[in-house]
Amino acid sequence: MRMARNNAIKLLDPQQDEFDLRILRELQDDGRLSNVELANRIGLSPAPCLRRMRALERSGVIRKYVALLDAKSVGHGVTVFVQVRVNLQLKGRFEVFEEAVLGLPEVLDCYLMSGDADYLLRVVVPSVEAYDRLLSDWLRRVEGITEIKSSFGLKQVKYSTAFPLGLSRRSDRARPSRRAEQPEAWQRPKRRR
Repeated sequence: MRMARNNAIKLLDPQQDEFDLRILRELQDDGRLSNVELANRIGLSPAPCLRRMRALERSGVIRKYVALLDAKSVGHGVTVFVQVRVNLQLKGRFEVFEEAVLGLPEVLDCYLMSGDADYLLRVVVPSVEAYDRLLSDWLRRVEGITEIKSSFGLKQVKYSTAFPLGLSRRSDRARPSRRAEQPEAWQRPKRRR
């Protein structure tokens, strides 16, 4: 257990252990890697690689392993982002709302927010009609909700579950310049000398 605590502390330290970061990067990309394949990819022998991976699991850095499903293939092709405001005068308003949200499998993410909305939810449903039923049967009935704003995702531009680990020290992934990322029509003209 002592080793697990030390590894977790290293990951929070600016001088993180590069082998731990490599393990985490590889497992974020493919959680089904065998220990032998993982060890080969990061440059360790299998025994120390397995010890490090188990320490990362025990320390809670690695929470669990999952399969990422294609939303459309499992019948949940509509994504809705829902902003919710609650009555600030109602005692226990946050607890009531949060308890209700925890029971809804359609809500994949729920964040308590700063700004105009109190909560932001990411909801997946099979259709617009299914979302309307969710609103009618559940969301509009939760005590203390004063406002609901729904925005439908039209196209998923980027989706990732991988955290950016140690990018400031990585030489194998250079960041493109801002100018290179922009379409040519959006770029400012170059100054003439």
